[in-house]
Amino acid sequence: MTARVGDGAEIVGLCFHGIGTPARFLETDAADYFITRDLFLALLDRVMNIAGVDLTFDDGYASDLEIALPALTDRGLSATFFPLAGRLDTPGHVSAEGVRKLADTGMQIGSHGMRHRSWRGLDAAAGDEELAIARDVIARACGRPVTKAAIPFGDYDRRTLAALRRAEYAQVFTSDRRRAGAGEWLQPRYSVQRDDTIQTVQDKILAPRPWRERMRAGLASQVKALR
Repeated sequence: MTARVGDGAEIVGLCFHGIGTPARFLETDAADYFITRDLFLALLDRVMNIAGVDLTFDDGYASDLEIALPALTDRGLSATFFPLAGRLDTPGHVSAEGVRKLADTGMQIGSHGMRHRSWRGLDAAAGDEELAIARDVIARACGRPVTKAAIPFGDYDRRTLAALRRAEYAQVFTSDRRRAGAGEWLQPRYSVQRDDTIQTVQDKILAPRPWRERMRAGLASQVKALR
């Protein structure tokens, strides 16, 4: 959902996770990232005519297919979905067939890795599993090349970014809560969480950010990238 903007223009990346009620067998902190269906639909209605808003979905929960996809298609919107390869076809998560349906409906598919763990400090075998093998699994599911990655927990350092460049990902998405530049390799996003409302998303994400906040966020991202 980034039409009508050119390279270099500002992008507000909205990152969703689960929608509705989380299944009780999901990770203990998963509920913090589930929002109500009503809030999700209201947010789509709020942003659907705003240029430069990019919609993404992490973790590959079943609500991607059950709630998000019909809501997006009803509004003529597109989004990028980042499922976890190791959780395809498991309870509470989207199936491989569901990933194919998302892609066939015009949604973009990226990789969130294999096991939902930090990508910092991985040994060679674990790094290959997260960045290469997971991508291959997701590519087979959706029937298309996978060229984008979303970093779990937004947790990265210079070694993580270097590994992603070696793996030739075209774009990498983080959770750094600041604007992105259209076409840039690293794409920070704002995660929408359980306690958010239409007003908090408007005030803390969609509204123009104060310059001090922008500077702090930019410096924090630089520190992460250099550590």
